[in-house]
Amino acid sequence: MADTYTQFNMHVIFSVKHRDNFLSDKIRPELFKYIHGIINNKNHFSLAVNGYKDHVHLFFEYNPSFSVSDLIRDVKTASGKWINDKKVVPGKFSWQEGFGGFSYSKSQRDHVIKYIMSQEDHHKTKTFREEYLKLLNDFEIEFKNEYLFEFYE
Repeated sequence: MADTYTQFNMHVIFSVKHRDNFLSDKIRPELFKYIHGIINNKNHFSLAVNGYKDHVHLFFEYNPSFSVSDLIRDVKTASGKWINDKKVVPGKFSWQEGFGGFSYSKSQRDHVIKYIMSQEDHHKTKTFREEYLKLLNDFEIEFKNEYLFEFYE
């Protein structure tokens, strides 16, 4: 009997609603650890979770038995609830709709992990908008400006 063998490396980016800088230095490590657990508990394998004040980067080995959209919906729902239950931000926290998703080969993994884990340094010189548009352009993804994340810079 044949089995299915895959090796998909997914990089996903999503943002805080209204791009509020709610992801403080204090909350980020615990939040990212929590998100890492969600990914692994959904039968994927987390390689890197990091971000900055207003967005999150995930990098994981993707299990094709699940929809990427369903996984990201579950990650956003559970992590948003976790943030609200901890009352670490003023008011009600939520994520923006949508996400950006990019695939990489195994040979690119170390580079992507380093890139994701150096987000704080990276954003000293580049805005989130610049970063996101560069990825869309590098991957030759057609997009409409009105359907991008809300950017407030």
